[in-house]
Amino acid sequence: MADEPKSRYLQYLEIVTGSLEEKKRYRQYKARIKQLPENYRTAVEALERYLMHFGPADGAGAMTMYEDLADLFEQSAADRTPIRDIFGDDPVEFVEAFMANYPLGHYRTRERNRFTSAIDRAAGENTARRDRTD
Repeated sequence: MADEPKSRYLQYLEIVTGSLEEKKRYRQYKARIKQLPENYRTAVEALERYLMHFGPADGAGAMTMYEDLADLFEQSAADRTPIRDIFGDDPVEFVEAFMANYPLGHYRTRERNRFTSAIDRAAGENTARRDRTD
């Protein structure tokens, strides 16, 4: 069924509402997180809030990241890994390193490169354009 073409109705619906498959994946992810012990769930929800603001913007890249996040915390809960052992002393450093593994849709990297390139050009240090990440 996955290889079958979508009906016009489904195509239109996805244009209006977004990918139905991504919505399904997100609901499955949320169900997995809900099953975690409270302290792990609290940590994941905090991390998720951070990622909603600073993580990959596209649906597929973001969903892969969230599914990997669920895998990490399910395994950590099963192993009884302390929360601090997962995050280390600096939770922001952890989340930045985690996000670095998901460059697709990562507008921040593109904007950092664009900003750095603009400053280099303004300072006369670099005339080659490095604004884009490919």
